[in-house]
Amino acid sequence: MEPVPGRDRSPEQGPVRVDPFPLAAVLDNIRSAFNVGSIFRTSEAARIEHLHLCGITPYPPNEKLDHTALGTVHRVPWTHHLETRAALRALRRTGHTIWALELTESSRSLYAVQAPAPLALVFGHETAGIDRAVLDECDAVVQIPMSGRKNSLNVATAYGIALFEILRQWELG
Repeated sequence: MEPVPGRDRSPEQGPVRVDPFPLAAVLDNIRSAFNVGSIFRTSEAARIEHLHLCGITPYPPNEKLDHTALGTVHRVPWTHHLETRAALRALRRTGHTIWALELTESSRSLYAVQAPAPLALVFGHETAGIDRAVLDECDAVVQIPMSGRKNSLNVATAYGIALFEILRQWELG
């Protein structure tokens, strides 16, 4: 079967990475199945180690999520957790440093810090952000610097920016 341009990895692009990067993502009560589907696609493209879907975050099987994810739910390891803080404690036990991507008074630019490995990065609800109790469990809070008045990005967009910035820092992407 010939590769479909723009869909399949061509031989010129080199081999597909087998080992995942030491990066886990934690979705804290994200409400949109479309956003979660997009996050699955980005996770597969970035080759992260695990996606943790917490609280009300939609998880497979879900028709809207599956439609947006384009088959990547079968390629990205994922777990649904009822409670985000329990997921963070489990990640900490496996040696992960835990960062939150959130705009707060004390958050630092993602571009001004060096990402440790292994890392778990927390993303929050589309309008409410990350719960305060979850933020308190994190080792650091980082943000994507923005110049607009709205000062916010769609969570799936922010997810992609953050993941690929971390891979760039690690010079692995």
